Amino acid sequence: MVSRSLDIYVLAKLLLEKKKRPYSVVAREIGMSTSEVHAAIRRLGQAGLVDVESRRPMRGPSEEFLFHGVPYAFPASLGGPTRGVPTAYAAPPLEQQLGRSDKSSIPVWPDANGNARGFGVEPLHPSAPSAARRDPEFYELLALIDALRDGQVRERQLAREELRRRFFK
Repeated sequence: MVSRSLDIYVLAKLLLEKKKRPYSVVAREIGMSTSEVHAAIRRLGQAGLVDVESRRPMRGPSEEFLFHGVPYAFPASLGGPTRGVPTAYAAPPLEQQLGRSDKSSIPVWPDANGNARGFGVEPLHPSAPSAARRDPEFYELLALIDALRDGQVRERQLAREELRRRFFK
């Protein structure tokens, strides 16, 4: 059973993995403890989203859950104006596709080292901003998931198309 937003955070990292690596390596890269990663993978396995032995995401169920479950199970929690890291439609790859001119009200993960001002969106895990700075591909995936969690109809549709193209062909 997927019960915590950090489970989706770990699933996102697993979608990017090319080969099975030690829990400790994955945990360090995404700013979590090894035991948190292990427990998340166990819960993802119980939900049928990940093969626990190989740690490979089950593509069909993962796609279905990301597209149809995550927006309801883990909706974006919005806050007030803050400095942070752009997410959802304000981050790559959707920012290029949508080309919004109003940069004053963009969604951002609150972060003192962020490079933008906007309204705060609680990330799937508190370490998302720092993990995103280290791994641009992971950042884009998390931003696409945030577009599913908080986006308007067009943004959600573009996010689905991009996710399908990258992971669920």
